[in-house]
Amino acid sequence: MRAGWELVVGLEVHCELETATKLFCGCPNAFGKEPNTNVCPVCLGLPGSLPVVNRQAVELAMAIGTALACEIRPSTFHRKNYFYPDQAKDYQISQYDQPINVAGHLELPDGSRVGIERAHLEEDTGKTTHAGATGRIHGADYSLVDYNRSGVPLVEIVSAPDIRSAAQARAYVSELRAVLVASGASDGKMEEGSMRVDANVSVRSGPDADFGTRCEIKNLNSVRSVGRAIEFEADRQITLIESGEPVVQQTRHWDEDAGRTVALRSKEEAYDYRYFLEPDLVPLAPDDGWVEAVADLLGPLPAARRKQLIGLLGGEEALSASQADQVATVVELGLDGLTLAAAAAGVPVSLALNRTANEAATDAAAARRLESGSFASLLALEAAGSLTATQAKAVLSELLVEGGGDPATIAAARGFESLSHASLASVVDEVAAAHPSEWERYRTGDDEDVKKLTGYLTGQVMRATGGKADGKAVAIELQRRRG
Repeated sequence: MRAGWELVVGLEVHCELETATKLFCGCPNAFGKEPNTNVCPVCLGLPGSLPVVNRQAVELAMAIGTALACEIRPSTFHRKNYFYPDQAKDYQISQYDQPINVAGHLELPDGSRVGIERAHLEEDTGKTTHAGATGRIHGADYSLVDYNRSGVPLVEIVSAPDIRSAAQARAYVSELRAVLVASGASDGKMEEGSMRVDANVSVRSGPDADFGTRCEIKNLNSVRSVGRAIEFEADRQITLIESGEPVVQQTRHWDEDAGRTVALRSKEEAYDYRYFLEPDLVPLAPDDGWVEAVADLLGPLPAARRKQLIGLLGGEEALSASQADQVATVVELGLDGLTLAAAAAGVPVSLALNRTANEAATDAAAARRLESGSFASLLALEAAGSLTATQAKAVLSELLVEGGGDPATIAAARGFESLSHASLASVVDEVAAAHPSEWERYRTGDDEDVKKLTGYLTGQVMRATGGKADGKAVAIELQRRRG
């Protein structure tokens, strides 16, 4: 932010729920099917069709509310009226002034807290594809509508305007996605549209000034886009104000390729939608027993899982910056179970965390299918010195492909075996003889030379042994000879 200005951001996150069927009908809730095949008279809004609420969707909405420390209240459905071809009924069934979840919060990994104003149920719209150079409705040659998504259950999570930086906005979206996945409510796949973000952005001259005029940036579909769009929009608004021009409240589109926001339309207010109670649905009034039953099914949430890992690493005081990043990564990807299983089997926690956050995280989907016992057994071999780090990584790659297996069998099939100390010493002698100039500089040089040549000589030993030498053992042997 430019000096003298403060950013104010509130985020609206739409997440599709992991139900078997849509919110008000029996059509499958499935991504990627042939267009207009998961449809029926109810989700197409045909005359005489009547909606029936999906119980599973209500329970997942309550699970989200519980995970976000919300108050779960009796709620009602309204018709939100507007004309657009992605909704065949010309209205959307949503919750308006009586949402199911209110007054919660989300605590971020850095300890900051963002308020949650509401998290309400509604149905998703269809998907419109505009054919033409821009991909937007203006200038399109024609448009196609797929109603498969129309009627899919959504929860819209509306934050308070508590976010003060693009970095905090990214952290909020990442943490919220991890919470949604952990609760079982959503798969959080932004690339498939099952989680989408709208950002309300404004600027003001300082923390005591009134809020400025906000603009809403629609349908951001990655954490990176959220940060970039907010930064651009804040700068755009500041430039306008400093030039003596007003900021006009409007809805804007984020152009990822151009790296800028563009105006879509003037911002609508609630009265533009002519909200009124949905006459075909009764109010939702979950009793205490139902709310408690849903809460009892929630597993550990990301904050508690991070705390558990940090405790195994010796607590916050003992945690390095890189370990903090690794903990955040494995929890967000849902891979902390692998780390915990390896630690429970006696593997050093730092090694288990390192392999999970790096090698396993490169294919998180495969890693989530990996048998935790196979992973723990592999790292036990590495910790015992039976496999080098390079060999362990190679075996792990195969385990990820197969979803499990016996690491020892895979290692034997690949010809991996540990190198004895005598064999290692012999190879170091051969490398020293083959590279006399580098060896002499290593023995007699300054710290900078030693640092560079340690890596060089270690590489030569690894090459000579076909990767069978352990890098740490090589470094120890080199240091021993240096005296």
